[in-house]
Amino acid sequence: MLEAIQKAREIKLLVLDVDGVLTDGHLWYDNSGEELKAFNIQDGLGIKLVLRSGIDIAIITGRRSALVARRARELGIRHVVQGREDKLVALQALAQDLEIPLSEIAYMGDDLPDLSAIRGVGLGIAVANAVSVVAEHADYKTARSGGDGAVREVCDLLLQAQGKMDAIVEAYL
Repeated sequence: MLEAIQKAREIKLLVLDVDGVLTDGHLWYDNSGEELKAFNIQDGLGIKLVLRSGIDIAIITGRRSALVARRARELGIRHVVQGREDKLVALQALAQDLEIPLSEIAYMGDDLPDLSAIRGVGLGIAVANAVSVVAEHADYKTARSGGDGAVREVCDLLLQAQGKMDAIVEAYL
């Protein structure tokens, strides 16, 4: 845990997978075939707080979804890469575009397509319900599951590690 906190101090960009991280990984379809996703409201506030604190956030997902684009817009996430199974390649391109070294990036995932990205960044994060091989390679494993506050947990970790949490809480008092 101490090593993860030390690594969290250097993070300038948090990159999130969607299914299994921002959501619980279930795919819901209505009778007309439209996809439905449930997003955790606490994750959303955590994302907004991190963005306001000067840490950028991006999404890289293997699927394409208008719902993901909509949620990203609602939260102020400007960097959204959809339809990319090669997440490390997508991450490297994003890092180059943003001029942020991989050592200053945290990546949060849950399954095998996330493994190379988790291993390739400064702080690799697995959600509590990640597949075991992914969790084994992560620097930090959340106590909360994907879609159930895991992203908020990581947002709070970053804010605490970088000494920004007290001022945020103070603003709500």
